Amino acid sequence: MLKNQSIACAALVCVAALLLPRLALASAEVPEDTAALFQTTCAICHDHPETKAPAIETLRQLPFQRILQTIEIGIMQPQAAGLKQTQRVQIAKWLAAAEDAKRYQWLEKMSCARETPVNVDGTENWGLGSHNMRHAKATTITAANVGTLELQWSVALPAVTAMRSLPVVAGDTIFLGGQDGRLLALDRKSGCVRWHMVTDIPIRTPLALERTPDGINTLFFADELGSAYGVNATSGKLRWKVPVKTHPTSLISGAMAYHDGMLFVPISSYEVAVAGLPSHECCRAHGGVMALDAQSGAKLWNFATTKDAEKTYLNTAGVQMWGPSGAVVWNRPTVDAKRGLLYFGTGENASSPATETSDAIIALDLKTGKQRWIFQALANDAWNGACLFKGANCPKENGPDFDFGASVILVSRTGGDLLLAGQKSGEVFALDPDKAGAVVWRKRLSPGSTNGGIHHGMATDGETLVVPIADPERNIPGYVPKPGVYAVAVNDGALKWSHQVTRGCEFDPADAPAVGLAQMRKAATTRSPWPACGYYYGHSAAATIGGGLAFAGALDGKMRIFNLKEGKLLRTLETNRAYAGDNGVDGHGGAIDVGGAVVSGDQLIITSGYGVFGQLPGNMLLVYGLKASK
Repeated sequence: MLKNQSIACAALVCVAALLLPRLALASAEVPEDTAALFQTTCAICHDHPETKAPAIETLRQLPFQRILQTIEIGIMQPQAAGLKQTQRVQIAKWLAAAEDAKRYQWLEKMSCARETPVNVDGTENWGLGSHNMRHAKATTITAANVGTLELQWSVALPAVTAMRSLPVVAGDTIFLGGQDGRLLALDRKSGCVRWHMVTDIPIRTPLALERTPDGINTLFFADELGSAYGVNATSGKLRWKVPVKTHPTSLISGAMAYHDGMLFVPISSYEVAVAGLPSHECCRAHGGVMALDAQSGAKLWNFATTKDAEKTYLNTAGVQMWGPSGAVVWNRPTVDAKRGLLYFGTGENASSPATETSDAIIALDLKTGKQRWIFQALANDAWNGACLFKGANCPKENGPDFDFGASVILVSRTGGDLLLAGQKSGEVFALDPDKAGAVVWRKRLSPGSTNGGIHHGMATDGETLVVPIADPERNIPGYVPKPGVYAVAVNDGALKWSHQVTRGCEFDPADAPAVGLAQMRKAATTRSPWPACGYYYGHSAAATIGGGLAFAGALDGKMRIFNLKEGKLLRTLETNRAYAGDNGVDGHGGAIDVGGAVVSGDQLIITSGYGVFGQLPGNMLLVYGLKASK
């Protein structure tokens, strides 16, 4: 894995020269023969050492998904814009074919039953229920036996640097989606492969498992290029695939929610990063939620968080600006069947003018997608990647970038239901769903920052709310980061306990990651993917609770397990290390981000590695179990 990882970390440079000049054949006929296509569009750099572009032999070591991802949505997206998507796929597959065939031989060697029986009760997914409480009620892991947890088996995914897609556990199967574009059904006890399917495009979102009205247990997810999938969970056969992106830069980042035959897809965008390039006309993409028929993938309704962008003004570089834009949705929507509502949080606007829908909690009618109410926590937050270095595309507002990235939690209680929402500002809000989102209480736990505060999710048992805080170190006047794990009372927001974390090692400033797309292009690539002391160490991943415990993964690869009532740290699992995967592939753990832990029965399941934005890469699925159950 170390050799592959070195190649992977060089991928941004390797593929940076791929299609480096604006392609001469942007509007001309291109050859159908892939070798000829590469020769006429790419060889101008890759066949000439003086350009310092990697030779074709080097490019052939990269996986298909990595090449395609970098061309489609990575740092070379502007340079590759002249080719059709089919041509970009064509080149990526041609370069990667031979090595990819070798990488995935383990799938056949590890194969077992070709189908898997699945029982679905609605608690297997991201939120462990439609209310997104992330409370694992059926686990047998408790404070009394958590000390006996041990690694039962592991799988290393070859040529992968980010384990972004949270797995789903149902019955005796673990379903896993990968950055390598493969969907796996793994035996829960041994890790053998029951079935697998190839999507070609990296799987980006957490998996969702639901039984559709026709009785078919179906896995739902989206890929890096904005297509949504429905896959038969028993056989691994594709039911449907539909594009759901509403703009060329649209992304689906959050898990999909399901209710009564309808699938709710949150829509985000990576334009906020592309805006760091001064030549980009910023910005036209916006967020939203799209409802699909879960059986067919047919579009039922679409809610956009802003109106279509229009030309606004020329920026300081003389480039046309557009707006409004942004207010993206990168969290799993919350279903409130009792009120017939769907709740979700939004991010900042990416360009001026700012709208009332940014940094907000929005309630829609489940059946029609019509807006019912909006609670906006912060007005005039327009921000994009150019603001990191005072670039020309930074909006006039230059806001703090305080998204609602965490899923909204719906808590039912005798004193009146509450909606709990966590913001990157480091503040938690309790809203009244019966009073159009009126604030019941609010609690600030940290100062927040552009990638600090509350990121991917909180967890609650209805009485205690566990809140991870990501705050990184930043050279900002008056900013005092407070990364760690906090617990507050659901009824009034009073602090119950806190566990602030420190780096615990001496950090070398030379290992500081580049921030922003434009800066990443200029960054050196000699940095070790796993420095002796990493830059990020806060808690960005969603928390999970169960068995009287709180599970919180950190960006330095630590999984901390606390006593929920008192906040006592009971166990820390270190995943930032090398592994020999039980599938015969060498791997390495890294940052624990996005989905955090899956807690099911007597097992704790961790995906370790998130090589995005300078975080620690990795490719591990780690399955821990209680010693007595081994």
